[in-house]
Amino acid sequence: MGCASIESLCHFRDLSEVPAHRQLRNSDLLEQLRKAVDFRYIAVGGLDLEGYRIGRGRSIDTDMPPAYIDTYFGEKLGLSDPLVVQSLNRATPLTEEEAFDTMAPSQRLRYLLRSYEIGRRIQIPLSRNGIVYGGVCFTREKPFTASEQELLVFFAEPLHRAITKPLMDRFAAGVLRLTSGELRCLELAGKGLTSEEISGASDYQTETINSYLKSATKKLGAANRAHAIAEAIRRQLIS
Repeated sequence: MGCASIESLCHFRDLSEVPAHRQLRNSDLLEQLRKAVDFRYIAVGGLDLEGYRIGRGRSIDTDMPPAYIDTYFGEKLGLSDPLVVQSLNRATPLTEEEAFDTMAPSQRLRYLLRSYEIGRRIQIPLSRNGIVYGGVCFTREKPFTASEQELLVFFAEPLHRAITKPLMDRFAAGVLRLTSGELRCLELAGKGLTSEEISGASDYQTETINSYLKSATKKLGAANRAHAIAEAIRRQLIS
């Protein structure tokens, strides 16, 4: 899991109150990855939610030095960091060297990276429906080999999901503004029930059910009912 458990999130009323930058603690998955690939720091950014995608520093879990993170985000360096900027429009890993060759970093960014010995970074973008919503950044002094990059890519999505799960579990429904009726209809539809059958298993009329499912589909950014159900399950909004 990430730095925050469900219990430690309970005193926050909504996602906007949660500290944007959080100190990442070890997890079983993270420890397994460290045994396979030697890296120094990791940063898990973005949420699969509108308004919290990577690039704006709205949700970061990292074990990088707190002073570096406070300065990096306090000065909004992520908005001009070549590694972040270029990763927002690609589906493949991007190394710091590749990013800096294409777009020159600021002297301030170079100074911070050097001062805090962050090392060479590699960013693994994560996307859904062609939109990059998050990324996982790994750092160390020497470049990652091709085989190490492949392993980092393999672990990136499940690692991001595990670390952000407490936030998604507690706040995703609120951020998406899914109502209890919409969630209930999605859950029953996910069990294979038709609108008529959902009506029989609930207090809703068929017209209301169809309206709920249509609205939920739009909020989830899905193409149809089946896609909406799949998205709700993937986001762990329904089981």
